[in-house]
Amino acid sequence: MQGKRIFIKDIDHYLLPPNDLPASVAPSLHRIKRGVGTNGTNGEVQANGVNGDVNGHAHANGHTATNGVTPDTNGAVSNGSTNGVTNGTNGTATNGHTNGHTNGHSNGHTNGHDSVRPYPYNTPAEPGNPTVMPRALQERFHWAFLIRDPHFSVPSYFRCTIPPLDKVTGFYNYSPLEAGYDELRRHFDYLRREGLVGPRVATRSDLSVEDESKVKKTTDEICVIDADDMLDAPAATIEAFCNSVGLPYTPDMLIWDTPEDYKVACDAFEKWRGFHNDAIESSSLVARTHKHARKTEEQFDEDWRKKYGPEAAAMIRQTVDANMEDYLYMKQFAVKV
Repeated sequence: MQGKRIFIKDIDHYLLPPNDLPASVAPSLHRIKRGVGTNGTNGEVQANGVNGDVNGHAHANGHTATNGVTPDTNGAVSNGSTNGVTNGTNGTATNGHTNGHTNGHSNGHTNGHDSVRPYPYNTPAEPGNPTVMPRALQERFHWAFLIRDPHFSVPSYFRCTIPPLDKVTGFYNYSPLEAGYDELRRHFDYLRREGLVGPRVATRSDLSVEDESKVKKTTDEICVIDADDMLDAPAATIEAFCNSVGLPYTPDMLIWDTPEDYKVACDAFEKWRGFHNDAIESSSLVARTHKHARKTEEQFDEDWRKKYGPEAAAMIRQTVDANMEDYLYMKQFAVKV
């Protein structure tokens, strides 16, 4: 592809109605193209995810990196200039909060007060399209996905909505509906059905079960990044991501240690105070020294009770259990390095 590419990171539960409700096209996206030069080209990169950055590492070379989960995971990326991938969750794995909320806006609530939302929109619905984005617009993106285990993303985001961080983030309400895994999976399956991603799977020739001779040459392979895999092997994972979406990989994508980069990071994350402190204070993305020691479910529960109390621990458990099936479904497509 010629020319520049734009990288966009977003979280899917802001593009799909919750609870599998029918979608209609957002009024701002319901436009009739007229005149010369209105045909789009695949030049954008869309990153969707679930709630946050991965361990706070969310910046590369002063350019926006790929995040997805507000505190940790699930994202999608589409053709764009991306100097690195970092995090998403329900946001493609991601630990910090990046759910499109603005100063405490959480699923229709602002600092505890109800706000009026114009949904459902009085606009056409596209059969089979679960999102508020028309298919014609989605065709212009090269999609990729960033996910993270709910055992880490859910409590990470929850922590940002309670004292003392809530006074910094401006988020005072936690809703299990914001996990976003269900929305990410439904959007992912829609893109597969429509031929906008797949059938090839990045680094996973074992999953190419369809006849590639029948696939259009413009079809983008499926690219799913698990945040924890990336933290275990950042260089190899980001190189695999770049190879999949057609970006040149260089090792300096993992380093952002200049004053200029620091200023870019601070400016970019100003809106999300409290969510990205670790990222702002870091200077590179390096492999963690020890992989996560797998805990039993009882050990997770005990940790959550100690940190957040029994009532919050029960809500975290319920949210994690409700989203594991969708996470594991996406995980089967994750790149292997």
